[in-house]
Amino acid sequence: MIFISKMKKVRLSDYAIAVDYRFERVPEGRVTVNTINAYSWIMADKDEDFRKALTGSDFLLPDGVSIVWAARVLAGERIRKIAGADLHRMVLETLEREGGKCFYLGASEGTLERIRVRLSKEYPHVRMESYSPPFKPAFSDEDNREMIERINRFAPDALFVGMTAPKQEKWIAAHREELDARLACGIGAVFDFYAETKKRPPRWMIALGLEWLGRLLSDPKRLWRRYIIYNPVFVWKILRLKWVGKEEKEK
Repeated sequence: MIFISKMKKVRLSDYAIAVDYRFERVPEGRVTVNTINAYSWIMADKDEDFRKALTGSDFLLPDGVSIVWAARVLAGERIRKIAGADLHRMVLETLEREGGKCFYLGASEGTLERIRVRLSKEYPHVRMESYSPPFKPAFSDEDNREMIERINRFAPDALFVGMTAPKQEKWIAAHREELDARLACGIGAVFDFYAETKKRPPRWMIALGLEWLGRLLSDPKRLWRRYIIYNPVFVWKILRLKWVGKEEKEK
């Protein structure tokens, strides 16, 4: 796709969700692409900086069947899920054609090395650099300067940030104007999926809209709250928005 403001989006509450998103060329200016799912929607209700990071994205992708469902309920629109892994693949395919550069920020050195090895085999014309930032709840000013300097020294066409939500989206939003990277996107678990340190659910589960179940079964201790508690809360919030909208139309 060409990056133009006329690209179709569907409005869901405060969020403008990109419809049928395709990445086919490196943008000329700075572009930020993030994803949204039921969990991040709920978290953004409690975190104003996170909400601003999501709403401030140039493109916000529906990374979950929950968002696809919400589009049907709130806007009567049929959209397709676009996961962070799909975005990652589209960007790498484009960079391969154009001989571009990408930078991975996040994860461990071991994970980044596995990414480097796989990338060199699958996308030999893509140049890659990476940096594993300190694992801590909040970065110091010195940490941030180090990350920004490393990124800008390489000046990548695409910057992938994998710090998990909402940390990655908030970091991009806070430093976007300082970053010499054309595309910046938070893709979280994709680092582990591509490095194969964690397995993405099989294609048949993804096709049936059950990727969330596959992830829950593979890591229940970490993800049970996200799917068992927050998904029903999300459904309630969407139905409430639908009901409020219906009442306003009837006035």
